Amino acid sequence: MIATTGLVDFHCHLDLYPDHAAAVRDADAAGVFTLAVTTTPRAWPRNHELAQRTKHVRAALGLHPQLVAERESEIELWDRHLAETRYVGEVGLDAGPRFYKSLDAQKRVFQHVLQRCAQAGDKIITVHTVRSAKAVLDLVEAYLPPERGKIVLHWFTGTKSEAKRALALGCYFSINAAMLGNEKHAPMVQAIPLDRILTETDGPFTRTGDRPSQPSDVASVVDELGCFHRVSAGDIASLIRDNLRALLG
Repeated sequence: MIATTGLVDFHCHLDLYPDHAAAVRDADAAGVFTLAVTTTPRAWPRNHELAQRTKHVRAALGLHPQLVAERESEIELWDRHLAETRYVGEVGLDAGPRFYKSLDAQKRVFQHVLQRCAQAGDKIITVHTVRSAKAVLDLVEAYLPPERGKIVLHWFTGTKSEAKRALALGCYFSINAAMLGNEKHAPMVQAIPLDRILTETDGPFTRTGDRPSQPSDVASVVDELGCFHRVSAGDIASLIRDNLRALLG
């Protein structure tokens, strides 16, 4: 396993661990560039405050599609905080069976997020696309010109042709261990050029061994990507850092 310093966890819910402040400190101490996503704008101030004290952790302002049914009105609060951050997430669409009935509301919220980000410019947005890749890409194409912001598709499970379309729209992809371990998704992951890949854990929603994954566990994603592409883990780690620089550039 490679050292964790300089690795990237571009999608992690640090505020959902039992001790939020400790989770932030641990990610920072491990030297992992960690994007702490939020699921509601109410969680933003505390995430922002903790991240500001660190070298490696940044907070993202989100309104999770799975919460839109009961929290659509919080988009006004999201608007108020947008100027405080460059990072937006978790946002997007979820057309899975549990959340399908709120899909119209989710589309309203996501369209609003994209339009506001386009107006503000220079935002980096981490996006959820469960069973909704086409709808997400349609909205991105319509409302976020590539020069006005960047999209990172988190845990993307669309088809190979949807991945190609996303690449043409300038999207990046954050890859986790569960994606690499899934035979169904491997061909789609294989189709993504290495210069558009970032790594993520989506902790604590994924597990490493018998515990929730934490940012330092992206080391195993780097190892697996190396095996997947027959490249050394060190080269993959360095490439991911370059990709993060290009994204932020």
